[in-house]
Amino acid sequence: MKYINIDWSVVILYLLLVFLGWLSIYSSSYQALPNFNILDTGTIYGKQSLFIILSIITIFFILLIDLKLIIRLSYVIYFMSITSLILVLFFGKEVGGAKAWFNFGQFGLQPAEFAKFSTILALSKFIHDNKLKLSHSRNVIKVVIFILSPFLLILMQPDAGSALIYTSFVIVFFREGLKIEYVIFGLMLFVLSLLTIIMSMQAAVFFLFFISSCFAYLLYQNKKKIIPALLAFIIGAIIVSGINYSYEHLLQPHQKERIDLIIGKEKNDLGAGYNLNQSLIAIGSGGFFGKGYLNGTQTKFNFVPEQNTDFIFCTIGEEFGFVGSIFILVLFLSLITKIIFISERQSSRFSRIFGYSLASILFSHVLINISMTLGLMPVIGIPLPFFSYGGSSLLSFSMMLFTFLKLDAYRTYRF
Repeated sequence: MKYINIDWSVVILYLLLVFLGWLSIYSSSYQALPNFNILDTGTIYGKQSLFIILSIITIFFILLIDLKLIIRLSYVIYFMSITSLILVLFFGKEVGGAKAWFNFGQFGLQPAEFAKFSTILALSKFIHDNKLKLSHSRNVIKVVIFILSPFLLILMQPDAGSALIYTSFVIVFFREGLKIEYVIFGLMLFVLSLLTIIMSMQAAVFFLFFISSCFAYLLYQNKKKIIPALLAFIIGAIIVSGINYSYEHLLQPHQKERIDLIIGKEKNDLGAGYNLNQSLIAIGSGGFFGKGYLNGTQTKFNFVPEQNTDFIFCTIGEEFGFVGSIFILVLFLSLITKIIFISERQSSRFSRIFGYSLASILFSHVLINISMTLGLMPVIGIPLPFFSYGGSSLLSFSMMLFTFLKLDAYRTYRF
């Protein structure tokens, strides 16, 4: 059977990351209980064990189901996911200020995590079936609509962190022919966003006007390109105004405070900055080789809030030090690199786009989560794949990874 032909090096990396993740969750919630039960649903590690079992069952189901059926149902899965994102706004449970969870007793499901899987399925099928060239602006607009729908719905929860992940699709678009001008324009908007928050909207608009004027002067000989430069200025000004409004009026106070802490506008080590301060203490105290498994004082005495989820990397840093942290980063880098390598050998554009989408989302999660624990980015609630506690994240990444491995097993076929 074709599933025997899957790339086993990726499977080994997956199993290793999941196993190390479970060890980290066990350590971060460790209590010397007289009767240890790996499936004790009254404990964090017990629930994670059940999530791992459920993920393995899901993986076998994906490997056994007809691949053509998955591809054929891509749009159906996408619209089901969009529907769940709408329903959670009305019937979801509020956790951490975001109405993003469906509650099922002791367990919960987060539709935003599964929306990533459905979005890359629909996006891959749409670009593949319509043979879209992303060097054309109208085609870029078409595919962006697939991303905007879940992005805006997740933003309404509000869950800015999960929504931010969707910006990573620019890597996929660039691989599929997106012009470098769009990437430069996106980077410029990112700089303008920082200027808007750090300084003021007026300073950002002045910078935008200066850049646009320089482009207009350089393009003066080609008058046809002056209009695009003018449009870029207008679009940039609108986006800057939107960012300023969102920062001042839409962000929750705690989200705004976290951003202010990162950019240096505010310092509060006992308030919003407490998590970050304790995270840096935990990682720094690990030294070069760490304190040893189950010996982390910051971990054992629960000094770092959310250490099972957002700050799980602190456990690694404290108990295994610099060496252990680098080892985990190498595992993630190996997995992402392997996914990109496999993507490039696909004969089907559907499979290649799916692979690059998976690599982009995985890279964004790892980069943002670790940057959060090191104080390089605001704390926006992004889990570390395969490590952070939670069934939705583990299930979603398992589904994406093994769907891609199944696509790779059929790489000689054209869908």
